[in-house]
Amino acid sequence: MYAVIKSGGKQHRVENGEVLKLEKLNVEAGGTVSFDEVLMIGNDGQVTVGAPFVEGGKVTAEVVSHGRSNKIT
Repeated sequence: MYAVIKSGGKQHRVENGEVLKLEKLNVEAGGTVSFDEVLMIGNDGQVTVGAPFVEGGKVTAEVVSHGRSNKIT
């Protein structure tokens, strides 16, 4: 099962157990965050596409840590 969510003006394809790097979220490390803006859900070959969001679609994630990316020179 996978889903496409919207976070910070970007779209991310997420799966169960996956670790993502996202923009800053106002949640403490170890807390949970819920994404209600689910654009698409795929499950065993069946795809549900929202208009613009899937009704009742929700993705919950745990915030592992906060950090910064390397500086680009």
